[in-house]
Amino acid sequence: MGIDSERDIEANLQIGPTDRGMVRLYVEAAGAEIPMDFEPEEAEEIAEEIRAAAAAARKLTSRKG
Repeated sequence: MGIDSERDIEANLQIGPTDRGMVRLYVEAAGAEIPMDFEPEEAEEIAEEIRAAAAAARKLTSRKG
């Protein structure tokens, strides 16, 4: 499975601060629980990557329409 492959998998994503000053991304799917902790600076970099991917996806869908 690659990043460009669509899958019909339901998952729950929760994002929040931890009591130790980290940012946690918590993914739960198909009985698996994946907690991922990041330094605030890392979390900001991830947020920038998500924004860039959303902008690129938006451009692709506007070309199709």
